[in-house]
Amino acid sequence: MWLRRTDVSSFWVVLGCALLWASGASAETPLERGTYLVQSIAACGNCHTTLGPDGPVPGMELAGSKDFFDLPEMHINTPNITPDKETGIGSWTDEQIITAIREGRRPDGTMLGPFMPFDMYRGISDTDVRAIVAYLRQVPPVHHVVPRSVFEVPIPQNYGPPVEHVADVPRDDKLAYGAYLAGPVGHCIECHTPWTDAGPDYAHRLGAGGNELPGPWGISVSANITPTGLRTRTDDDIKKIITTGVRPDGTHMLPPMGFAYYRHISDSDLDDIVAYLRSLPPK
Repeated sequence: MWLRRTDVSSFWVVLGCALLWASGASAETPLERGTYLVQSIAACGNCHTTLGPDGPVPGMELAGSKDFFDLPEMHINTPNITPDKETGIGSWTDEQIITAIREGRRPDGTMLGPFMPFDMYRGISDTDVRAIVAYLRQVPPVHHVVPRSVFEVPIPQNYGPPVEHVADVPRDDKLAYGAYLAGPVGHCIECHTPWTDAGPDYAHRLGAGGNELPGPWGISVSANITPTGLRTRTDDDIKKIITTGVRPDGTHMLPPMGFAYYRHISDSDLDDIVAYLRSLPPK
């Protein structure tokens, strides 16, 4: 992982959270929880941090990325989500940020487009989405103008009805919490489910992989993460792949798999994610 100067304080917060879990304590501040989520399974910087040839550009955490994806039907630039009031989200209220994350609607009423996984983010709990906002509020503001993405496909007027309340998922329910981490928070299932014109085919091919993801790295193909694709992998193999991007045969995965962030996922959360993947219908 590329460790930026602005990440040092975040690292200690993450470490503090890990020590709390290890000791069995459950109390954590919104900032501690938000830091853990953003710097691990949510991996917001995997898309929203400016990248250079050597990885994230120092001092540009969450400042947006120009030319993130260039496809025939869309040119994707990821927004600046630092607290800068002119080029970021510093003038947005907490509720406006939450609405943008979960419903894809900006304060001016216009809609965000792909690749924000709104169908997943609608399921982030009230507690966790507010924790993420707490983290975003304390990121150093960066004045960085990022053009809006350009779409040759229609953007819907909404991605569903307003999200009013999402309860916490019990952490002692391994399958439910693993599904929550791999779904709403980490949206692993979105990338690893075959896409159709109507979106990911969750109903019939959940987790079956096969999506081509072009970028500066070339073309990545999302893996089958159902028990069919994982049948030769041990639990430790799966955890190593998630957290290091290295397969058991020594080959390296390509972006946009966010293993530089996933290395910070707690052991308990990794256990729950693996348990959930093992429970998927084989495809």
